[in-house]
Amino acid sequence: MLKDVTFGQYYPGKSLLHRTDPRIKLLILIEYLVFVLIASTELAMAATLLFTVFLVSVSGVRFGILIKSVKPLLFVLIFTAIINLFFTSGEGDPLFAWKFIKIYENGIRNAVFMLLRLVSLVLGTSVIVSFTTSPLQLTDAIESLLGPLKRIKVPVHEFAMMMSIALRFIPTLIEETNKIISAQKARCADFESGNVINRLKALIPILIPLFVSAVRRAEELADAMECRCYHGGEGRTKLKVMKAKAGDYIFLLVVTLVTVAIFFLDRITWSEAIGFCRDIFSK
Repeated sequence: MLKDVTFGQYYPGKSLLHRTDPRIKLLILIEYLVFVLIASTELAMAATLLFTVFLVSVSGVRFGILIKSVKPLLFVLIFTAIINLFFTSGEGDPLFAWKFIKIYENGIRNAVFMLLRLVSLVLGTSVIVSFTTSPLQLTDAIESLLGPLKRIKVPVHEFAMMMSIALRFIPTLIEETNKIISAQKARCADFESGNVINRLKALIPILIPLFVSAVRRAEELADAMECRCYHGGEGRTKLKVMKAKAGDYIFLLVVTLVTVAIFFLDRITWSEAIGFCRDIFSK
């Protein structure tokens, strides 16, 4: 399962999202999260899914990699859908009833909406930030956007550096975990049989070496930064200065218009939209 975790991995490319300024991509991500979370009608959710497909198509990331990014979350997706399906009450008679289990139309709707919303969040955030933005670019973008906070003594550079290092070492820790699991299985360790308590106990031989390895890597990284005379961001310059192009601002404007459109679509139903279209074409 861990080999399918793609969070934090960067895939080089020359797609539209790869070429977009990292600061613009962070602003696009914020707007994307807003309209994904506010979409609560069929029209708004349909528009959200279409825009998610658009982001995936312009990211240049292979479809297999996108499937791998969703695969580790299958249990969370199914569990969330089941919770919304069986624990959402509705008006009128239930569509299905057996003892204490009752399924209403509203429950099915909420389950489908929550499933689509979570999948959109995973795919959208992955193609906007993780897959198309390197950790160094992400660090510079966060530091640039949070730059005004330096006036009130907020350690913006250190905060951005910590996020960059955390993202950078996610694939490394996953690879280390896979190696430890393979080594323990070679010693006849069993991680799949038994009840929940036995499985949790079986994780101890994995967690302890992983924790020791993570601490050792952190110490090595700290020593390396000290040897290179790293003392924070004061007075540091950039090898590559970020410059947003006109196309980047146009991209941001398009996402802003999509956000506004979804906000209004979230206020109308299918029947109202069909009636509105009929009125327009009749004129």
